[in-house]
Formats: sequence, C-alpha cells, structure tokens
Amino acid sequence: MIYKTFPALFLMVISFSISNLFFSESKTEKKMEVAKVIKTTSESNEEVIYNNLDSNDFALPKLESFSEALKGFYLLKEKGLVRRNILTLIDFSMSSNSKRLWVIDLTTNTILYNSLVAHGRNTGNEFATSFSNSAQSFKSSLGFYATGEIYSGKHGKSLRLDGLEKGINDNARVRAVVIHGAEYVSNSFIQNNKRLGRSLGCPALPINLSSEIIQTIKDKSCLFIYYPSDNYKTASKLVS
Repeated sequence: MIYKTFPALFLMVISFSISNLFFSESKTEKKMEVAKVIKTTSESNEEVIYNNLDSNDFALPKLESFSEALKGFYLLKEKGLVRRNILTLIDFSMSSNSKRLWVIDLTTNTILYNSLVAHGRNTGNEFATSFSNSAQSFKSSLGFYATGEIYSGKHGKSLRLDGLEKGINDNARVRAVVIHGAEYVSNSFIQNNKRLGRSLGCPALPINLSSEIIQTIKDKSCLFIYYPSDNYKTASKLVS
C-alpha cells in the first residue's frame, strides 16, 4: 500500500517545490522591476516607489519625508557625492519616543532597519524643534549627509558623517557629529523619563543595533535628516 502511494506523494512534493520556486522567482522579479523604476525615478513616480516598498514588517516612513529623501539621494548620486544604494532617513518631525530612523536598500526597495534615534540636547525635549550648524550648540543639523569611515571612540564603534549642505550641516565633521550607540536610546529610558535621551548633536542609536546599522550604511551612503522647516527648504539646493 505504501509502495503504491509513494509516486503520488513524490509528485505532490515536486509540485509544491516547483510552486515555491515560481513564487520566489516572482517576488525576485518584482523587486527587480521596482529597482528599475527607482533608477529612473522622478517626482511623478515617487509615490509608486513608496507604495512598492518591502516593509519587512516595519512601519513605513511618511511619504513626504521619503519623497524628499529620494529626490536628494538621486541628485547626490548623480554628482558622485554618495556611491551606495543605501538610504538612511531620520524624521525629526516625529516624537523621539517613536522609531523614526529607517535604513532602506534601494536596490531591492527593502526596509532593512527601523529604529529609535536621538536628537541633540538643545534641539528639544520629546520633540525636535530647533537646529544648528554651529559648534558647541549641542543641536542636531538637518539635511543630507554622506556617511564616512568607522572608528572606535568613547561610545565604541562609531561612524563619521560629512554634511553636504553648506551653512546647514557642513560643520558636522568638525563638530564630531557622528553615529554611535548610547544607553539613553532605549525603551527603558523612555519609560523612566517619558522621553528618549538626548545627545550633544549626534543621531545616537540603541546599543543593540548601532554596530549592525553602522556596518550597513558606512562608506558613502546617503543619510537625510528631515523636518518640515521652511527655512531649511529655502536654504537647501536639494529639496524644493
């Protein structure tokens, strides 16, 4: 009896495997098609790209912040100021108690990370409200950055940033505005203080994610810190 049913079972297994193979290929092809759209993106299809993001079970960023980030990314890529298809978006219009940093792989259109991130001590309490490019301001700076090299500092593994917008964030390196891990970037800190901890101007990350994210975005990828500021939009040459 078992011998007679074996061929049927074998055919079922083969059929299931082939079905999975085609499903896998279909998903891959979809990502490749989205990648093609990304490479030729313009303002008219940003929403298409946004709607095709593979969330990876993370929350999506807001469309407005994503659209501004995407436009700037392609301008910088065209100029050779960023080289990799990795986009890091920080939305400082959101509460610091929420996960407001996204790392997006623009080759596969996939969100890789969604994390808490701190703003500067003098930028605001729970919400960011004030920004600066000045040394010793202890404030965050808006705009587009290119990620630099990894180094080991007082916060352990850290990532240097180069601000790409004159007068807005181009003092980032001399101000030592870097990405690093910090104990005050955690849910437990929020529970005890009703808000996330704050840095001296750095976009600090949770310790358990900082090393992974730094490794993923290092070496000339694009980072954009968003806030709906008319002053920023007027001064920036990368958004309109």
